[in-house]
Amino acid sequence: MTTETNYLIRAQEITQKESHFSHPWNPKSLVNATYLSRLVGLKRSGVNLVRIPSGKESFVYHSHQNEEEWIYIISGKGIAEIDGKEHEVDEGDFMGFPTPGVAHHMKNPFEEDLVYLVGGERVDVEVADFPRLEKKMIRYPDKIEVYNYSDRKGMDPAGK
Repeated sequence: MTTETNYLIRAQEITQKESHFSHPWNPKSLVNATYLSRLVGLKRSGVNLVRIPSGKESFVYHSHQNEEEWIYIISGKGIAEIDGKEHEVDEGDFMGFPTPGVAHHMKNPFEEDLVYLVGGERVDVEVADFPRLEKKMIRYPDKIEVYNYSDRKGMDPAGK
């Protein structure tokens, strides 16, 4: 049995496929997103259309160890926190985070929705750090593990 792949997704369907997500570690998080790459069957690269409402934030201040990430602002403006510094970003601005990456996060303290494309690589195992929460996440194809930085002694084979 074969499945049909849609190579073209129309604007109306993109709007209809929008879903909502809040990160459990950030009470200000609210992301309205359409997972564009999934809709056309891409497996190795991720591209998402994201809308952050006024007064909300993306996820949690984090960095990536294995997956590069980029952000392109389509409309609105926001605050990009990159490596501990805040930068006001506006329509047409582009950010890129090579790996191992610096910590980053998006906020929208302005009245208009912040709309951007975000994308990057999709690898089998990703490691993300959440420095302010002192947590590390390891994402495998079939599960996610989260460790506190204080657990590092148990994760070090030398017992340090």
